[in-house]
Amino acid sequence: MPVVIEVVTFVQAASDVVFDLALDVDVHAASIPDSAETATTSTGRRRLALGDEVTFRARHFGLRWRMASRITVCERPYRFVDEQTRGPFRMLRHEHLFHTLRPGTTRMTDRMTVGAPLGPVGVVVTRLLLAPYLRRLLEERAAHLRRAAEACAGQP
Repeated sequence: MPVVIEVVTFVQAASDVVFDLALDVDVHAASIPDSAETATTSTGRRRLALGDEVTFRARHFGLRWRMASRITVCERPYRFVDEQTRGPFRMLRHEHLFHTLRPGTTRMTDRMTVGAPLGPVGVVVTRLLLAPYLRRLLEERAAHLRRAAEACAGQP
C-alpha cells in the first residue's frame, strides 16, 4: 500500500520563478549537501522539461543509491510530476504544485506517493522509517528552494 507525504511551503517569489528553480537539477542536487547528490539528465540540459529523464546518485542511510525519474507532466507554472523509472522503490510519484496566493507569493506543495518493495515488510519499513526520512528530505529541499527563489525575487 503506497504512502502519501505532503509538504507545503510558502515562498515570497512569483510562481514561475519557483517553478523554474524546482526543475533545475543543480538546485535540486545542492538542496541536501550531506547526501553528496549528483544529477545527470538525458538531454544534458540542467533544467528539465516534459519527457526528460534524470538519474540521481546520492548517499542515504550510509548507502549509495541510484534512481532515475522522468518528467511525465509539465504545466508551467502550475505543476509538474516526476515518476521513478528505475530505482529502489516499487513506485514513486512526486507531484510539484505551485499556486499564486497574491502577486509575489507562491504556495508550493510537494506531494510524494511512494510504495516500497518486499510486500508487508516493505509497508512497515515505509511507514516507520522511509516516510519520515523522505518528509525530512522534502522539507530540506523546499527550504533550499524557498531561499533560492526569494534571493532571485530580491534582485533588481
